[in-house]
Amino acid sequence: MTSTNRRSLLVAAATVAAISAASFGLGSTALAQDAGKKQLVIGGTAGSNIDQLQSGIVPLLQKKGYKVKLVEFNDYVQPNLALADGSLDANFFQHEVYFNQFKGDRKLDLVALTQGPIAPMGIYSKTRKSLAEAKPGDRIALPNDASNLARALLLVQQAGLIKVKADVNPLRISELDVAENPHKLKFVPLDAAQLPRSLDDVQFAIINGNFAISSGLKLTDAVTLEKTPDHYLNIVAVKTKDKDTQWAKDLAEAFHSADFKKVVDTKFAGYAKPAFLQ
Repeated sequence: MTSTNRRSLLVAAATVAAISAASFGLGSTALAQDAGKKQLVIGGTAGSNIDQLQSGIVPLLQKKGYKVKLVEFNDYVQPNLALADGSLDANFFQHEVYFNQFKGDRKLDLVALTQGPIAPMGIYSKTRKSLAEAKPGDRIALPNDASNLARALLLVQQAGLIKVKADVNPLRISELDVAENPHKLKFVPLDAAQLPRSLDDVQFAIINGNFAISSGLKLTDAVTLEKTPDHYLNIVAVKTKDKDTQWAKDLAEAFHSADFKKVVDTKFAGYAKPAFLQ
């Protein structure tokens, strides 16, 4: 027997033993540990997402006896990888479309726990006061990840500057699916976190709300904001094995609370919100 096969058998045996122990109530110690877990590590991206956690969620969890550490990220890749490898207990930074695509592509065992508010995606410019001022050949920077690229192109279409093919999945639209571009606009895909910096080099930049805010922009600075559909609202993600733990239930409850709604209405006016926070 090779060493590889031996290791595989050992892993399989350990798995069977763990399942058997749980079946006969021998996993009660682990369950008790989950029930008594009072230290949480939650990740969020810079700007509005980490701010919502800090001002709206952490105080509510602290009242229930939790000690919460927030970890700030500046990209859309690391927060899910950190959650999957156990460095985080939960994260709050992404919409459902991106989440489903990312966890599917990376084969991560994660699940959405609840929805939360999101700062709307907007089109910003330093040289144009409105989209009506768009000129032939104008450059538009937009997110380069597939789900937000599609979202950005739909926003340009909603503004009347382009038309995309009618038979394309609206969640997977790319530059190749632009059917009509009368202004001959040039699209410049960039990492989402770099979009605010691109405003000096392009005529328009389509920026995710959290990165716009973290760079010092205001939602009211946008020449246009999206009308955010529900599938682009932020979600709280956890590992699938944790979704029924007491701490996960307490975390979801915090997002649904009247206290959090008050914080959102006061400090995050203009954000797109799930129905339970309306």
